[in-house]
Amino acid sequence: MFQRRMSLTRWFMLIGMSLTIGTLGGLVFHWLTMPLAWMIGAMVFTTVAALMGAPVRGSRRLRSFMVPVLGIMLGSAFTPETLGQVDLWVPSILVMLIFVAVVIGCVGAFLYKIMDFGPVSAYFSATPGGLATMAIIGTDWGGDERRIGLVHSVRILLTVLIIPLYFRIFEGYIPGGLESLGSLTNLQIRDGLILIACALGFPLFKFLNFPSAQILGPMVLSAIVHLMGITEAKPPVELVNLAQLVIGTGIGARFAGVSIFRLFKVMMAAAASTIFMVALAAACASGLSHLTGLPFHAIWLAFAPGGVAEMTLISLSMGIDVAFVSTHHVIRVTFMVIAAPYVFLILQKYWSISEDQTKHGL
Repeated sequence: MFQRRMSLTRWFMLIGMSLTIGTLGGLVFHWLTMPLAWMIGAMVFTTVAALMGAPVRGSRRLRSFMVPVLGIMLGSAFTPETLGQVDLWVPSILVMLIFVAVVIGCVGAFLYKIMDFGPVSAYFSATPGGLATMAIIGTDWGGDERRIGLVHSVRILLTVLIIPLYFRIFEGYIPGGLESLGSLTNLQIRDGLILIACALGFPLFKFLNFPSAQILGPMVLSAIVHLMGITEAKPPVELVNLAQLVIGTGIGARFAGVSIFRLFKVMMAAAASTIFMVALAAACASGLSHLTGLPFHAIWLAFAPGGVAEMTLISLSMGIDVAFVSTHHVIRVTFMVIAAPYVFLILQKYWSISEDQTKHGL
C-alpha cells in the first residue's frame, strides 16, 4: 500500500511538473502572440524538456477528459447552413482519399528503400491515421512499435508547428479565432448541462467500437443538439485553452526517454516525410481550390497530416471552417483504421511481407 501511494504521488508530481512546463510555454507563446499559443507553447517547451532528459509525462486520463471538449466544440460548428454545403465537399473528400493513398505509397517506399525501415514498419509509419491506432495495428502485424510511434509523433509535432507558423509569418495572422466561443462566466446552467451530456458520446461510441470515439462521439451528439436548435452554446474558451495545454504537453511528453543522437536517422526520416506530406497537401489544396472554388486554407488544413484534435484547434484559431476541416479528418482517420489493415493483408498475401523482429528496438 505504501509503495502504491508513493507511486501515485510520484505520478502526480510528474504530471504537475509537465503541465507547469507546458503552462510556461503557453504563457511565453501567448505573450509572443503566436497562434494556438497554449498548445504549441506547451508542446515546444515540453519537447525541449523531454529531449534534455526531464522526466515529463503526458496523462491519458486528462486527455480523455479534454478531447471530448473539442468534440463538443466541433459539433457546435454544424448548423443548417453547414449541411447545405456538404454536397460541395464530396470532390475534396474523394481527392483527399486519393491523396492519402499517394502519401502512403511515396512515404512508405522512401522509408523502406532509402531509410532502411522494415517493410511492416515502413507501411504503418507512412499511414496517416491515429498515432496510437497505427502503432498498435503495426505492432500486431510484426512492425517496430517504437519506430512507428516515433515517426507519427514527429509527424504530428511538425505539422502542428509548420502550418500555424506559416500563417503567422507569411500571412500576418494575428490570433483571434477563439472569440466565437463562450465563457464560464456567461454559460447558462441549462446550456452547460446539455454540453456535458454530449460528452456521453465518448463511452457510447467506445462501446460501439467506433474509431476516434473520444472526439467523434461527443461531436456527433453535439452536432445533433445544435442542428435541432436545442442549444446554440459552445464550450467555454477556458476549457478549450485547458484542452490545448493538456494536448500540447502530451505531444511533447512522447519524446521522453528519446535520445536525439541515437535516433537521429529515424527522426530525420520522419521530418522529411512530414515536410513532403505538408507540401503535397498544399499543392493539392491549391489545385483543388482553383477547380472547385473552395478556400485554399480550409482544404490545406483538411488534407494536412495532423491529428483530428490538433488540426481542428488550428482551424478554430484561424477562423477557418471548422465543420469542413473536422469532417475531412474524421473521414480520413476512420478510413485508415478500416482500410490500412486490409490493404496490408493484400500486400502480405501477394508479396509475403515480413519483418525481422530481432532488429527491433531503438
